[in-house]
This record gives sequence, C-alpha cells and structure tokens, in this order.
Amino acid sequence: MACILALDTSSEACSAALIKEGEVTSIYEVVPRDHTRKIIPMIQQVLSNSDTQHSELDAIAFGRGPGSFTGLRIAAGVTQGLAYGLGINVLPVSTLEAMALEAHVIGGHQMVATAIDARMDEVYWGTFEVCDNRVTALQPERVCKPEQVTLDDEHARDTLFTGVGSGWPFVQRMPESVQSRVRVGDQGLMAKAEYIARIAEQQLNASHGGADQLVSAEQAIPVY
Repeated sequence: MACILALDTSSEACSAALIKEGEVTSIYEVVPRDHTRKIIPMIQQVLSNSDTQHSELDAIAFGRGPGSFTGLRIAAGVTQGLAYGLGINVLPVSTLEAMALEAHVIGGHQMVATAIDARMDEVYWGTFEVCDNRVTALQPERVCKPEQVTLDDEHARDTLFTGVGSGWPFVQRMPESVQSRVRVGDQGLMAKAEYIARIAEQQLNASHGGADQLVSAEQAIPVY
C-alpha cells in the first residue's frame, strides 16, 4: 500500500495527514493567517505519530484548490520543497472533492454540492457523487456568481443534493432549480488533509499504478 503525506492550507484551517497501510494519522487546526508557522510542525508531528521516515514516502499530496490565494501558495510551495528534496512526485487534489468525501464519510451523503465563498461576490462551485468512498465529479469545477450556479443535468430532476461549505449563505441568490434540490448542511466544513490523503491513495492505486495522476514537483501548481 502507498505511503502518502498530505497537507492543506486552502482555508482558515491548516492540516497535515499521512496515510500508511490504509491507516490515516492527521492533525487539523483552524489557524487564520498562521499557516506558514504551523504547517511544518504539523508535518513533522504526523510523521512522528505514525512512526514514518521521510524515505518511506511514495508521494506528497496537497489541496490544490480552489481556496485562499495565499493559503494555496503556501501548500504548493511546501509541497514543492519537500518533493524536490526527497526526489518524489506530487498528487494535486481538489479541495472541493475532499469536502465531498468528508460529507459522505461523516454524514453518509451520496450527492454533494460544495460551495466556497470566493469573495468578490462569487463562489467556488462543484457537484459530486460519492459511492463507496470514491468521488466522481458531475460537472467541471468553476467560480461564478451565486446566480450562475447549476446542478448536473444528467441526473433526475428530483435528485437531492447536500450542500456543504462556506458559500451556502448565498443560497437565496441561487436559481430556484438549485434551491429546490439542495438541503444545506455543514456550512463550516473546510477541506482537510485527511480526506486529501484518502483521495490521493485511491489515485495512486488506480490504473497504471496512478502514474497518470502523479506530477513532478515543479507541477505542484495551485488552482485558484
């Protein structure tokens, strides 16, 4: 099984996790504007807590966004530095996808609509189907005005979604076709390294050994 270090600084939260032999060790803390000081000690702590040496790592995963401009740059920069130093590759993971997986694992939700406040009167938007802890995007992720969000048209019109994330205070501005099919859940839910690690493990274990998912250190690029 893969041994993957994961980190996320895409929101007000900061987290690090390690998945090894299918077991996850993680640290999560809400630390607004303190990610730079917190993330390295968190990484060191999860390595220590899981009794893992740097040489055991197969890859580093990070929350590639969308999310905070500054936060995403911190995660990408730390990931690049570690990956270069260790000579290993990187797995960028969607923060919206990680949130959808958490909504499934914690709440049992299968159809999930994630919305993050993108500032400037916009939201980051994604819709997902989660089955057996595997996340499938139903439409391309995007940033748009609340009035412009849409739900996947391939599913039946009576399919209900659970909405999570900081973008849901905008729900009254979303189209009626969205409001009628979404039951707003945890608006405080933020991406966590634990779920980024779980998705990264799935990617690495996918067809062709996950080689099509891995990128080199210099390609650890945020998606704003």
